[in-house]
Amino acid sequence: MIDSFIDRLACHGVVVLEITHLGSGSSGNSVVYKSDEAVFLIDCGFSTKQMEKRLSLVGINPSDVNDILITHHHADHSKSALKSAMKWGARLHSNLETAMRMGWQPITEVRTFADLDRVEINHEISVIPIPVPHNDAENVAFIISMNGQRAAYVTDLGEATDELKKHLKGCSHISIESNYDQQKLMDGPYPDSLKRRISGRGGHLSNLQTASILQEVVTPLTKSIVLCHLSEKNNAPHLAESETLMKIHDIFQGDLSISGSLGPDFTHVLGVAPSKKIRREV
Repeated sequence: MIDSFIDRLACHGVVVLEITHLGSGSSGNSVVYKSDEAVFLIDCGFSTKQMEKRLSLVGINPSDVNDILITHHHADHSKSALKSAMKWGARLHSNLETAMRMGWQPITEVRTFADLDRVEINHEISVIPIPVPHNDAENVAFIISMNGQRAAYVTDLGEATDELKKHLKGCSHISIESNYDQQKLMDGPYPDSLKRRISGRGGHLSNLQTASILQEVVTPLTKSIVLCHLSEKNNAPHLAESETLMKIHDIFQGDLSISGSLGPDFTHVLGVAPSKKIRREV
């Protein structure tokens, strides 16, 4: 269904943006965005070899990647970013703090941006970094714009700022972390200090926090949502999904998916509700 829809759009000269989570979780995070004229990544948290394997599953040659944008310096988001960018001939982008933490050289190895700077991918696609609170990191969310439609990538934050919610409202696609279930975290084996850090302002979003944020920002323009960065110890897909649906079921008629660590599993097209499942060889 989604393939035939894309084909019809192409026949009419409409450029589409495909969004595929290559994997999400504490072991690594990366999303690839693909149009007819550009391929770019947000985060590169797997090894270069693993990145290449996952890109191949969605039919993308790594040498076709034009840009790699990094949210923050934590390894599950930045692990192979410089190595992959150099090998593939891609432009690497981060804020200055992330570049310094990673030891990347501005200008020669990485292009640095400031909060709310517009990063031009090409003449049709641009990305704006939005600052978000996260422990020991100058983290950003990203808002991707193309042809009047917007997608969001939001992960590793303890709460949503008013600035972020303003940019999320009206997005056609939202990828947002739903890291932990409050009860599972509190009942789990982590020491109290770690529990406080995870649930604090600079930690991660709980299922309830994510659902409440989506309740505020989802509009009829929102066609697809991906819940990502779920904790393997402190969450479960059905808990994250049910919490979100309880909050937005009466205002959201699109596609709700969950990205796991073993992706890619599906692709969304910006502004289109259904997702395309990715077939794997058995």
